[in-house]
Amino acid sequence: MAVEKLVFTDKLAMFQDQWSPKIIAKMNNVHFKLAKIKGEFVWHSHPETDEVFIVISGEFEMQLRDGKLRLQAGEMCVVPKGVEHRPVASEECAVLLVEPAGTVNTGDAGGALTAFYDEWI
Repeated sequence: MAVEKLVFTDKLAMFQDQWSPKIIAKMNNVHFKLAKIKGEFVWHSHPETDEVFIVISGEFEMQLRDGKLRLQAGEMCVVPKGVEHRPVASEECAVLLVEPAGTVNTGDAGGALTAFYDEWI
């Protein structure tokens, strides 16, 4: 297997859709996914896993039932498993998600924003 360099801006230029994470790398059973977000996502949780959000560009608010975090480029947060959360971005924001392979973006909530398959770019 070859070692390759991945450039976030190049990968982000490959898609326009929002709330539809794209896998860019895999390490063991962990996927690294890029997503563009804008607007309000659904309230949801992941009962089986933590979820990492790393802001590549822009900024967004991670809403939690007991507060909120404002995150901007160069910052990250870890949402522990089982914690209900909702990302909200007033302008388009690019994030890198780090989570186990097979993690559904809408967690236990389902709905119209669910990305049903893992798309590699």
